[in-house]
Amino acid sequence: FWDFLILFFCLPVVIFNEITKKRLLGDMSCRIVPFMEVSSLGVTTFSLCALGIDRFHAATSPQASTRPIEQCQSIIAKLAVIWVGSMTLSVPEILLWQLAQDTSPVSGGVTEFCTMKPSSNLPESIYSLVLTYQNARMWWYFGCYFCLPILFTVSCQLVTRRIRGTEKKSECRGTKHGQCESHLNCTIIALTIIYGLCTTPENVCNIVVAYMSPDMSKQTLDLLNLINQFFLFFKCSVTPVLLLCLCRPLGQAFMDCCCCCCEGCGPDTTSSEGSADSKLKTEMSSSIFFDKPRETPPPLLALGTPC
Repeated sequence: FWDFLILFFCLPVVIFNEITKKRLLGDMSCRIVPFMEVSSLGVTTFSLCALGIDRFHAATSPQASTRPIEQCQSIIAKLAVIWVGSMTLSVPEILLWQLAQDTSPVSGGVTEFCTMKPSSNLPESIYSLVLTYQNARMWWYFGCYFCLPILFTVSCQLVTRRIRGTEKKSECRGTKHGQCESHLNCTIIALTIIYGLCTTPENVCNIVVAYMSPDMSKQTLDLLNLINQFFLFFKCSVTPVLLLCLCRPLGQAFMDCCCCCCEGCGPDTTSSEGSADSKLKTEMSSSIFFDKPRETPPPLLALGTPC
């Protein structure tokens, strides 16, 4: 959902700015777009960490069939912590950026661009905090939004494989549950690889700009910033597609929802049996895929009456 917000709001603003050299929504877009982009990195980072912890719990559980189903309130609480934490850590971006104007040497027209410069109207204490954040921004990006999710995911995967190789090697090998566990681990690894590849150019550009910015022209800096945003939009476009393709129960549910919306959700007697079978298969696969215990069917009642 956050990737959709990035593509829906930030992408049109960036495209409009590159075409017209005017900033859509003015100073507000200069503050909101970086805030949403950094929040997107935080949401992805903490989500990958949460998925790594979930895989570790799945590996250390005695039996998947005895694991209790996680309550909806618990899931919503975890999502709230991820989202609120990501947006809280991105609040300095709102105070760091502001709109600036410059005269183009080629056309002679006035161009608008966003500059990383705290406003002098801020209170002294907040202004000093924003300056501290600006000076440490490069290493904060590199440590929290690049090293943390990659190292955390790799460590959880290594520990999970170690535990499964020593304790549950004979139980999970060849079983359907073991195959689903391996499939989910591969999904998390694929998401981490995509995230790492798409955030590497931004971190490299940040380090280069931090140490070579006095020797670089404004056109070069703008080009590097545009490349960073392109990789961010690419990550936001690829991640949902990759998740729907690799996570079969989620992808099947998404396709069923799309087909239901396209067909108007009308009852069809010819396909009712097929849809029921497909729903049953999806529920069974999702129950195994997400470590939910299967519900035992109710006992058959005797036909007839006591008389």
